[in-house]
Amino acid sequence: MLRGRLTVTHMSSAIAPVKPSSTAGPKEVELILVKEQNGVQFTSSTLVSPSGQTHPSGEERETWGKKIDFLLSVIGFAVDLANVWRFPYLCYKNGGGAFLVPYLFFMVIAGMPLFYMELALGQYNREGAAGVWKICPIFKVKFGGVWEVSVMMVIGPDPDQILQGLIVERAGVGFTVILISLYVGFYYNVIIAWALFYLFSSFTSELPWINCNNTWNSPNCSDLNATLLNDTHKATPALEYFEYGQHKHKLRGVLHLHESTGIDDLGLPRWQLTACLAVVIVVLYFSLWKGVKTSGKLLCGPFCAAGRGRFVSQVWIEAATQICFSLGVGFGVLIAFSSYNKFSNNCYRDAIITSSINSLTSFFSGFVIFSFLGYMSQKHNVALDKVATDGPGLVFIIYPEAIATLPGSSVWAVIFFIMLLTLGIDSAMGGMESVITGLIDEFKFLHKHRELFTLFIVVSTFLISLICVTNGGIYVFTLLDHFAAGTSILFGVLIEAIGIAWFYGVDRFSDDIQEMIGQRPGLYWRLCWKFVSPCFLLFMVVISFATFNPPKYGTYYFPTWATMVGWCLSISSMIMVPLYAIYKFCSLPGSFCDKLAYAITPETEHHLVERGEVRQFTVRSYFQDHGWKKNQTAVSCVLRRLHKFYG
Repeated sequence: MLRGRLTVTHMSSAIAPVKPSSTAGPKEVELILVKEQNGVQFTSSTLVSPSGQTHPSGEERETWGKKIDFLLSVIGFAVDLANVWRFPYLCYKNGGGAFLVPYLFFMVIAGMPLFYMELALGQYNREGAAGVWKICPIFKVKFGGVWEVSVMMVIGPDPDQILQGLIVERAGVGFTVILISLYVGFYYNVIIAWALFYLFSSFTSELPWINCNNTWNSPNCSDLNATLLNDTHKATPALEYFEYGQHKHKLRGVLHLHESTGIDDLGLPRWQLTACLAVVIVVLYFSLWKGVKTSGKLLCGPFCAAGRGRFVSQVWIEAATQICFSLGVGFGVLIAFSSYNKFSNNCYRDAIITSSINSLTSFFSGFVIFSFLGYMSQKHNVALDKVATDGPGLVFIIYPEAIATLPGSSVWAVIFFIMLLTLGIDSAMGGMESVITGLIDEFKFLHKHRELFTLFIVVSTFLISLICVTNGGIYVFTLLDHFAAGTSILFGVLIEAIGIAWFYGVDRFSDDIQEMIGQRPGLYWRLCWKFVSPCFLLFMVVISFATFNPPKYGTYYFPTWATMVGWCLSISSMIMVPLYAIYKFCSLPGSFCDKLAYAITPETEHHLVERGEVRQFTVRSYFQDHGWKKNQTAVSCVLRRLHKFYG
């Protein structure tokens, strides 16, 4: 059976009688077509009231309780710990204000277009990262037989406004982004656990990292002074508290790195960090178990000079990479969040607002953090590069050390680590929601068991994350951070952009957006989607392979086997795309050319393949939008296409 639902403002009486209605606006006509041996037979038509919230499969889909819940969730995911520690460091390392030129350039040509694209893709198709791939048949697993299809076609005053969705069972690129989000969750939750550990430690009259008078300090500990950072044999109290030096004294620090010789000597999980990690997991579960009705209530957290010469290419590469990671494109989170929007939500406005707030927050945090770094540089009487570090060291060593010098340092420390918790929890919720929504939308039987499935995901994440809270857990953390979402996330976004712009078609995608918000994207957005963004992403993927540097933590260099494990982790997510493509290609009928034609042609145009009219094989199709002829009535066009395909 084939079901079609049409939203109409006028319709030929040969199909269904038009009855006067006192309500203004479009109506929906449900067409039920049954495939028989002799062709397609029209059986019935029913006028129904459009709800605007119906899932493409016909099921009712949960929506955000309030619009502000969606906005704050997206902002909370995009504005994360990277805004606090990565952006300011890159800004300093690449020349300060000069870094803003490539950063803003890539924000305009790639960041915002890709951000807009993911919001629109999720909102229109109303599914997660896996099920949303209704746009490229080469990623479709099931083929042949009698299909039940949900085809959404909108007929406005102009019959040219015909929009149609395609169907897909499983998409390789969808599982790629789900795996990446899952991998990131294995170590990202550990950062939040560290922040929680520091928060508990801040509820004292004197912060434990303020001086070296503690029984657990090593002989190398030295209080703040002008020569400390110039002496490689000395360590600040804040550094010892985080890493706990290399001496076996009374246990009190965070990592206990001195009890591990490397990644091959991890030890057992530390119970203090395990307890903090368990608290984080519990918070995540009760924020996600009921869906967006509960996760939307956890609002996003508080918003929180001289540079050395760099090679120009390296500056631009790091600016482009920061854009991808800062906005969070490619993780499936934006798709998952927007899939719970109302169909008519203005996703264009949301994309502009949220991406702008994310960048402004990075700028604001940069001003604040440079003030911290400048203060520490002056206090120690050393160059700024002695105190400007990347990653956890900036947040858990330099910041606490600076806070310890303030009056009422304990109060400021509590406020600071609460800010880190809110930033981290929001982003962790987004990544986890991407995994849960993507898999639940893909495997429909999980809808009735969301609470149990969410529990399974968070508990599994907790158990795997335990390896990062061992004595040598920082080495596993560094390895995951280096490989889990590096080249793989750029590759996933590249395939996503190519699938939408070159297979599904920018013109069809623009029509989808017009159906939702009432206007087509401008020429700028279409050019970015079709040419600029894919070229930018392809360049970034190639460069990321060509400029690969092995991971290291401080002076510790990872063994070769650990680097190979990291590459296997990265490839495990990227390989989903070619594996699914090969499986799909081999499962299609016909000769090699027939297989290729079916693989790259949308399913609603497979009848063109039978006639030898494959639009994707023509050069013109890649450079020109294709609308439907205005002199054709919408319904007759739909029925003719269905008849050609099923007749």
